[in-house]
Amino acid sequence: MRFAPRATVHLLTLAAWLVGCATPPPPVPVGPVSLAAEETAVGEQGLADLELRYSGQLTSPGPAVLEKADYEFVSDGQVVDRGTAPLQVTLAPGAATPFSFPARAAYVDSAEALAALSQKGGSVLVALRGTLTVRAGGAVQTVPFAASRQVRGPRLPRVKVVSVEGARYSNEQVDLVLRLGVDNPNPFALRLDGLSWRLRVQGRELGHGVRAEHDTVDAAATGVYPVELAVTKETWGKDVRALIAKGTLPYEVAGELTGPRVRIPYSLSGDVKLNVSR
Repeated sequence: MRFAPRATVHLLTLAAWLVGCATPPPPVPVGPVSLAAEETAVGEQGLADLELRYSGQLTSPGPAVLEKADYEFVSDGQVVDRGTAPLQVTLAPGAATPFSFPARAAYVDSAEALAALSQKGGSVLVALRGTLTVRAGGAVQTVPFAASRQVRGPRLPRVKVVSVEGARYSNEQVDLVLRLGVDNPNPFALRLDGLSWRLRVQGRELGHGVRAEHDTVDAAATGVYPVELAVTKETWGKDVRALIAKGTLPYEVAGELTGPRVRIPYSLSGDVKLNVSR
């Protein structure tokens, strides 16, 4: 029993030593991280939304990790979106490490704003700005960033009649083929929801429907959508023989072009000369 106190002392000493070994060393401070080569590039543009890709290079004097980017998406001086991009990029000591992240936002918030921007013409200044979070051991640094660029402002598409043909098969039947065109004046593809149409001949409706559903018109191109109808006693009325005998049919086509934040009504009219089909 007289040796118990000494054993207790040894046990306490051992416990203290173990606790001391389990305690992590204090974080070693790392010098400031520097940011260079900032720029933004357009990933994809639409009539109402835009994807920007921010890129830069970070240099850290010691080993570190770029954890995330907290950003604001700015269009014409207004913040239109906020977000966080997780990155987890390892920074080698003393080396410039490239990184990038995309951000997408609606830079036009309504059909009215889109129409005003289209009429105004010119370009739109867009930017990504915010802070980068860098961790080195237990120490955290935040690095501000910002980069902007000009993008061409969106232009509204236009609906037109590309061609119209009338083939007379008899004194009581004419087949009409009307080709509607959607002009896309933009340097990017145009996404459509649909192109509604309602066709009248000399004031009487022959039919209606929707074309171009969920279609895409290429940049600086025209999408063409045919509409085919027959002018007969059943579709136009009992006086169709007198109508066809004139050799020319007056027509009117009206409807609406729709897409993301786009609603464009249209009304087009003209005359179609009838050809004899053999």
